[in-house]
Amino acid sequence: MSTELRGSCLCGEVRFVVEGPFEEMRLCYCSRCRKASGSAHASNLFARPDSLRWLSGQDRIAKFELATARYFARCFCAACGSPVPWTSKRDGRTIIPAGALDDEPDIRPDHRIFCADQAAWSKDPESVPRYEQAGTPS
Repeated sequence: MSTELRGSCLCGEVRFVVEGPFEEMRLCYCSRCRKASGSAHASNLFARPDSLRWLSGQDRIAKFELATARYFARCFCAACGSPVPWTSKRDGRTIIPAGALDDEPDIRPDHRIFCADQAAWSKDPESVPRYEQAGTPS
């Protein structure tokens, strides 16, 4: 099923459209993805290289490639730092950070990788109190 989803960075300078179907969605717990995302894991969708169309801000995108890694890279908005899509040198696929999407994808994670590297503080999220909005319990 072909789906067109909109996405953007936090400040709105970079905007794009990506067309599915998506090949897969991964949650990666490796230490590099944790550091790059500032979170427990990276959440990425993988798509064909021709699936991405930039609407604005392509000239605002910066790229970081880790010199000590064979394949690790990160593209982000130079204005706000939000991750944005990029193309892998390894296999040519387009990698879309799930959090950059403005629309809800019709895919859910297929698998989690590098689980041995998962931070201990993120292993039991169901035990943490949950609130629908920011704040503390009343």
